[in-house]
Formats: sequence, C-alpha cells, structure tokens
Amino acid sequence: MPSTSREPESPGGAGTDRLPGAKSSLGLPAATALVIGSIIGTGVFALPSALAPYGPISLVAFVAVTLGALALAVTFGALSKRTSSSGGPYIYAREAFGEFAGFLNAWSYWITAWAGNAAIVVAWVGYVEVFVNTGHRVSGSVLIALVGLWIPAAVNLTGVRNTGAFQMITTVVKFVPLIFMATIGLLFVDPDNFGPFNASGQSTLGAISAAAAIALFSYLGLEAASVVAGRVREPGRNVPRATVYGTLACAVIYILGTLAVFGTVSHGALGSSTAPFTDAANNIFGGTWAGNTVAVAAIVSGIGALNGWTMLCAEMPYAAARDGLFPGAFARTRGAGGVPVFGIVVSTVLASLITVFSYTRFDDVFTKIVLLSVLTAVIPYLFSAAAQLYWVLAARGRDGLTRGRLVRDATVAALAMAFSYWSIQGSGYQTVYYGLFVLLLGLPVYVWLKRTRQEVGAPDGPAPTASDSSSDSAATILPGPRAPETTPARLPGRRTTVVRFRRSARRHRH
Repeated sequence: MPSTSREPESPGGAGTDRLPGAKSSLGLPAATALVIGSIIGTGVFALPSALAPYGPISLVAFVAVTLGALALAVTFGALSKRTSSSGGPYIYAREAFGEFAGFLNAWSYWITAWAGNAAIVVAWVGYVEVFVNTGHRVSGSVLIALVGLWIPAAVNLTGVRNTGAFQMITTVVKFVPLIFMATIGLLFVDPDNFGPFNASGQSTLGAISAAAAIALFSYLGLEAASVVAGRVREPGRNVPRATVYGTLACAVIYILGTLAVFGTVSHGALGSSTAPFTDAANNIFGGTWAGNTVAVAAIVSGIGALNGWTMLCAEMPYAAARDGLFPGAFARTRGAGGVPVFGIVVSTVLASLITVFSYTRFDDVFTKIVLLSVLTAVIPYLFSAAAQLYWVLAARGRDGLTRGRLVRDATVAALAMAFSYWSIQGSGYQTVYYGLFVLLLGLPVYVWLKRTRQEVGAPDGPAPTASDSSSDSAATILPGPRAPETTPARLPGRRTTVVRFRRSARRHRH
C-alpha cells in the first residue's frame, strides 16, 4: 500500500486525501485552468451550429443556462469546503444519502465523462477537417477522432504534473479566438444574419428549454476542480475559487462569442457549418487565413478539453473504487504520482467505441451525444445540489450559521436543483429514455459489488476483520496498491459511521 500524507483539515472538517507526489500538483492557477479547460473544449466552437435551428431565441436559453451554471458553481464551491477529497459529486451524494446514491452518481458521471469526450472529439474533427479530409469521408473522420482521443490519454498516463502543465498551455491558446469573437467580432454583427427569432416552430418556452439542454453541454466540467480536489493544494480555499472564477470567465466569453457568430454568419449557412467560428472569422476578414487561424486554436482547445476530461474519466471511478463502490481495477495506480492507468485506458476505449458507432449510425452526431452527456451529468448535479440543501438545513442553528447565510445558501442550492430538473425536462423524451437505460445498467454492477463485499442482506453488518482470509475479502476488490481512503464530511453533533474494508493481514504485495 503506498504511503500517504494528509494536510490539515479543511474548514468543512473533512481531511484531505493525498497521493504520493501529488501534494503540490495543482495550485489555484492550474486548478482554474482545469475548470476552464474542461468547460471550454471544441463543444463551444460547434455550439452555434447546434443552436442555429432554434434561432436567436437560443441566446436567451444561453443566458438562463449561464445563471444556472453559476448557481451550480457556487454550490460546488460550498460543497468542496465540507470535504476536500477527490470525487466531487460522488463524495457529496455518498456522504449525504448513502453508498447507493454515491454509486449512482459515480456511474452516471463516469458515463458523462467518456461520452462527453466523444462529443468533444466529434466537434474537434470538424475543425481538423478544415485542413485535412475536407470531403468529410467517414473513415477519415473516424481515424482523426481516434487520434484526438488517444493523444490526451497518453499525456494523462505520464502523470498529473504533465497533465496540469498541458492544460495551462492549451487554455491560454484556446482563449485567443474566443476573446476575439467576443470583442472585435461584435463590431461586425449584421442583424440580417440572425434570421427568425424562434426558428424551431415550437412554443417560446419549448424552444428555450430544448436549446438550453444543448447549451448546458458548454458548461459541463465546472465541477472539475472538486472532482480532483485531492490533488489541489489548499483545496478548501482553492477549489471554490477555481470553480467560480473559471465558470465566470467562460460565461462572459460564451455569450458574447456566440452572439458574434450568430451575427456574422447567415442563419442558413450556420445550420450546416461544421466550423462556425472559422466561417465567422472568414466573413469578417475575407479569404481563409483568419478562419484557418481560428481552426488551429479550436484544435488546440479540443485537445486541452480532452486532456482535462480524460483526467476526470479516471478520477471519479477511482474515488468510488477506493471505497469499494466501483470495480477494484479502477483504484490501481502506477508511478510516484499515482496515475489511475486502468480508468484512463478503459474510458478512452469506451469513448472510441461510441465515436465509431455514432459516425456510422447518426447524421447529427454531435447533438445526439451532447444530449446524452448532458442528461447523465445533470443527475450528479441534482444530487450535489440536494446534498448541499440537506447539509444547510441540517446545520440550522449550528456552526454560527446566521439566518441570512442560511437563506442565501438554501436559495442557491434550491436554484441549482430547479435548474437541474429543468435541464432534464429539456433533454427530450428520447434522450431521457436512453439516459435512464444507461444509468440502470449500473444496477448489475452494484449488485456484483455488494455480493463481492459480502453485504447481501446485511448492509449494516460488521466489516470483515484483518484475520478474515475469505476469497471475497477486500483484497479481492482492491488488488494492487490501494488509494487513500476518503475522509467523510461530518456535521457537528452527528456521528458518522463509515464501514471500512481492510486488506487481509496475511496478504501483502511484494
């Protein structure tokens, strides 16, 4: 078992779990870059085309989604002060509502991570094909997509320090075209390009809800710092700041940049564009050089986003696996920095498979995968907001919580919950069906884990002792070096019992 070190407890009272070599891996700038890099991928570069069928009314949806995203960012910031362990939504749901809720959140978020990578790489391919495979042959697009998925995986396999450095560089590069469109691009807006305000044919509320479900994809990743909190220096202080700062920066760029694209590319051309920011730059300056420059930045941006999300693909199941709530292979680490190799490789393989499948089955590949990713992400968001509301109300009259702060925190958490419900409703019946189906696919996995942990029929029974040499012991669940255990958040006056499973004393890894 690798040695670990613990930092002083965070303000919320939870300890900080550390991996060897990870104590000073991510400071505030790197954590903020991870948030921005995870939020801003190539999704936003393709988003104007996905929103075009709804018309300018989608900008109203974007504003509404931004307000909801900020409520979620504040909520995640508050939750990260309660427990500074890696795991984010998984940790919050498990500590508030029990291990089954924790498992569902880990499972749902894991699906979001690798399916979201498939959506990001599809948009990324659109910008790569500005230079190669300009005829958009499916075989060529699939090959480019696979390269885009496995480069970030290779970076992540080298360790968290390299991942953080790579994230910083790509974040700086990706901001250039977005800032340009959000500032200079606004000077070239032509109102005639906007088209009908509501081009969807739906009611106003229906169009806003449907567009919002797509727009929410642009903000997925705002919780990134909380998911890797165990790798952030002073997480009780830096994780909330990184989450809010990163989300605010993205919000300003998103709204203004999308407005500029809507106003510089005709409505008819925008709907069929595979690289809308490139088309907008070409329309502003004429020729192709400006668009090519934007395309290069979008390519770098996509690689950066895939780099960040590949890290999240491994961190969430890693956090659950170390508690016995995900297959034990996800808890295996290698190297001084504790790289979760299995999680990185498996998640990238799944993203590759769904990408290939989507290219051969769907016409609107990006939108289909986006909606599935949004739905599976909103479920952990909903549980996280509910956990915050529960903890705020449970702490009423304690911790010196004033009435004003109680009302404020409860209101923000309630808004985040309402926003999550609205996002689910706007995803559409078909997406909810597929999302519920893939979520329930996790039930057999949970049953298998419960059986392996000898908890069938006795969830509150005693934990196995060190002398237990049964083949179903924890050593079977967590082979190889085990990650540090999660330290749960505790409410004053409330005793929290956490069942821990120890490796058999008779088994050692040599």
